[in-house]
Amino acid sequence: MKRIANLSLLILGATFLSGQSKEDSLQFNRISTEILNYGKGYNDLRELTKNIGHRLSGSEAYERSVKWAEQKLRDAGADKVWLQEVMIPVWVRGKESLHIKTSNGGWKSLKMLSLGNSEGTGGKDVSGEIIMVKSIEEYDKLSPEQVKDKIVFFNYPFNQGHVQTFISYRESGPYRRTAAALTAGKGGKFAIIRSLSSAFDDVPHTGNMRYEENTVKIPAVTIGNTTADELEALLKNQKVTAKLNSNCGMKGEKLSHSVIGEITGKKDQSVIVVGGHLDSWDVGEGAHDDGAGIVQSIEVLRTFKKLGLQNNHTIRAVCFANEENGTKGGKQYGKTVKEKNEKHLFAIESDAGGFSPRGISLEMEDSKRKQIQSWGKLFLPYGVYNFEGKYSGSDIAPLHDMGVPTAELVPEPQRYFDIHHTAEDTFEKVNRRELLLGATVMTQLIYMIDKNW
Repeated sequence: MKRIANLSLLILGATFLSGQSKEDSLQFNRISTEILNYGKGYNDLRELTKNIGHRLSGSEAYERSVKWAEQKLRDAGADKVWLQEVMIPVWVRGKESLHIKTSNGGWKSLKMLSLGNSEGTGGKDVSGEIIMVKSIEEYDKLSPEQVKDKIVFFNYPFNQGHVQTFISYRESGPYRRTAAALTAGKGGKFAIIRSLSSAFDDVPHTGNMRYEENTVKIPAVTIGNTTADELEALLKNQKVTAKLNSNCGMKGEKLSHSVIGEITGKKDQSVIVVGGHLDSWDVGEGAHDDGAGIVQSIEVLRTFKKLGLQNNHTIRAVCFANEENGTKGGKQYGKTVKEKNEKHLFAIESDAGGFSPRGISLEMEDSKRKQIQSWGKLFLPYGVYNFEGKYSGSDIAPLHDMGVPTAELVPEPQRYFDIHHTAEDTFEKVNRRELLLGATVMTQLIYMIDKNW
């Protein structure tokens, strides 16, 4: 125990020697000690995931989560809590099934999920021969005659070679978003994609897709990696027919809400935002995506209040609506900021899972970026070393477009895309200390921003 304590002192001592102020190091330690010992985020996440569960925009569960978040922000000590009206799309999955039949046998059921915002088959069976492509470039070489009345299987594998898994996700993303539109453009009946998954399992991953104007809205479904490999092997040797029956589809729009709480600034009313998205997909429990970001953001307010940190500027936690299949919450927040002419100094989002924090991605002008990077040795004892990213979350993109410096928490990425947008995204996959370390780092950063900007 003595050796561990001495190591901690050496780490803190290195921070002091770096030229960073002793006061900041001590405040970082106070924040960490409070959150790791007394943080509410893990228990809050248990409540959100186990009592409410998945929270698709437009669902009754999402509306329950709005009330839950409103109360949690009050419990955290927010000076003001309110609901921001948002018109959101309503998409319903309904009953669905996918079967295949080879030339040698009968129908076999496959594990699958419709992609979010996909139209279904109206409860009718739609079938046809499967053709497989490995890339969009390969698909582009097919003629309309080759695609007409076929089912196109986009079998693009998640690139396991990238250490940063979000690079692989970005590379795979176009297949999920555009498979239906590409297939419809050449007369195909529906699209199947290999899931955007780093796991070697058979869990299908859902996620958002979109249609192009003036094209038929055909279905798009996803299958897990094991099923994709098996289907690929079959197609190399024989003709395979697929049959889809799906009742999913869009059901218009409805009025819903983002949930906002803040601690009023002691010096001025300029706003520092910390946030995540309250909605999730309709499978699993939405624990990492993005229950983690929600409870971490609430934890920031609670810690400022509990430690009596006198914030110069208003610190605002935003639980955004509808990130998964519309980003309407983030867009409405940005629109309201512009209409009210509210001055925003900074915004950070947590929407990459509740794993151990490893960095902070900075989407801002160089002078601000370099200032935050100069604080790097303060964060190093908490496992945060990477300040090289230049992106931030989709919900705060409208703020960035208005010139607000934005950032995103960067957790350890290796396991995130094993469970992202799946039934596997449950509370049990979240580690308490890792989750609370993320809240710690965001609170520390906001402390520094509030003090220095």
